[in-house]
Amino acid sequence: MIGTQPNNVVIGVKKGIMTITVDLTKKGSPSKSGKSNVIASTYGNVTMPELGVTIGLNIYKKIEAAA
Repeated sequence: MIGTQPNNVVIGVKKGIMTITVDLTKKGSPSKSGKSNVIASTYGNVTMPELGVTIGLNIYKKIEAAA
């Protein structure tokens, strides 16, 4: 892969099937806006030239408002 190392994202390809694994038990870190926690990200698009594909992934969870 090219670019910034993904955070909490493991991408595997076997026999033409891409599998993306994300640990959803991780809390993540606050987004730039502070409205959500980023659980996993590829930090923009990641090109996989050996496959001829580009992937961009962000998984986030809204931060609940304090009562």
